[in-house]
Amino acid sequence: MSKVIPTEERIDKARKLIEKARGIQVPEDTGYMDFSYAAQVKDLLRQANDLIKFIPMTSGPSADMKAEATQLMKDIKATEKELLHRSLA
Repeated sequence: MSKVIPTEERIDKARKLIEKARGIQVPEDTGYMDFSYAAQVKDLLRQANDLIKFIPMTSGPSADMKAEATQLMKDIKATEKELLHRSLA
């Protein structure tokens, strides 16, 4: 059976995963279009989102934590767009 992770710890882990995704080196030869790079970034951001996606819908966390989780989900989407969906120009 899986261990229950407290809300604060989930948010902290999600932040660390976002920073880890930002820290992945972009390959010089193919740039951000490299499949391996894109897969690594998407996997880390997916893990971060999975940690916090149900926090706003649960009754246990405070309103501040729910707002923080909602903002973090927006940050995850913005990070993915920043790292993977750049213009080709």
